[in-house]
Amino acid sequence: MAMGRRSALSEALVGVKDAAPGPVKAFSRQLFRTYGMATGDLRSMPNFIIIGTKRGGTTSLYRYLLQHPMILPTFPSFQTLKGVRFFDEHFNKGFRWYRSHFPSTPYRSMLGRARRLRLVTGEASPGYLFHPLAAARAAESMPRVKVIALLRNPIDRAYSHYRDEVKLGVEALSFEEALEREPVRLAGELEKTVTDPAYYSATLDRYSYLARGVYLPQVETWMQAFPADQLLILRSEDLSTDPQRVHAAVLEFLDLSVVHLQGYARHNRLPDSQMRPSTRRQLAEYFGPYNRRLFERLGRDFGWDS
Repeated sequence: MAMGRRSALSEALVGVKDAAPGPVKAFSRQLFRTYGMATGDLRSMPNFIIIGTKRGGTTSLYRYLLQHPMILPTFPSFQTLKGVRFFDEHFNKGFRWYRSHFPSTPYRSMLGRARRLRLVTGEASPGYLFHPLAAARAAESMPRVKVIALLRNPIDRAYSHYRDEVKLGVEALSFEEALEREPVRLAGELEKTVTDPAYYSATLDRYSYLARGVYLPQVETWMQAFPADQLLILRSEDLSTDPQRVHAAVLEFLDLSVVHLQGYARHNRLPDSQMRPSTRRQLAEYFGPYNRRLFERLGRDFGWDS
């Protein structure tokens, strides 16, 4: 019991925003991760995960959710960490490492009593949707977790993904060249990811502009792993055009009271840029059949082909 009180007090103290210089912040991050690992038995798995898609609005949705009084951020809170990337990139680090990123049970209980609310926590790792093993891993370890997927028009998603990689300095080709080179770049990476559970492919993460937009196989993997009432599939464009409605739908899905925010800023947004019209036409032709099969499987048309 004394350990629980100390844990709760320690976590309450780290809720203050850290204004220290970069090296000090890096040291403090490592210090808190070590502490999180040491108290791993006092921590539980998340109540919800946002699984993707990459460049689909996951950052915005997660930050909207964090403004709810019943949702706690990852630990430590000053990191403002959105995604742990455990079920795709860091699975070999083990579940104690994963639990170290979430508030402890004593802290949640203490804060819950103070607020007179049931508190939940979660994370958003947009690589989970695409990773071929993530759904099975999550279902085995967290069979009751709520899963949220955002699907964006695959043409716009691919271009946004490409521009983000350019901004990060890892993509030097033109968009058209990158699309043409994708099969060569990704050759064998998906197969190696499946056959070697410890393998993480940065190449697959970075250069899968087309592959990530073929949603049906990805969605079906999660639909097979979780019951329908635990999986919410949303259209990213709706989050952009009507964020209040989508935010409310997610809160209802999580069995939380619906609250409306004063504003719904778009986070992690890139400046507007237009791809070549000819490239857009080629991508529309490429993704069209995949989109139609997705719409048939879900029983709804996302309007991407209009």
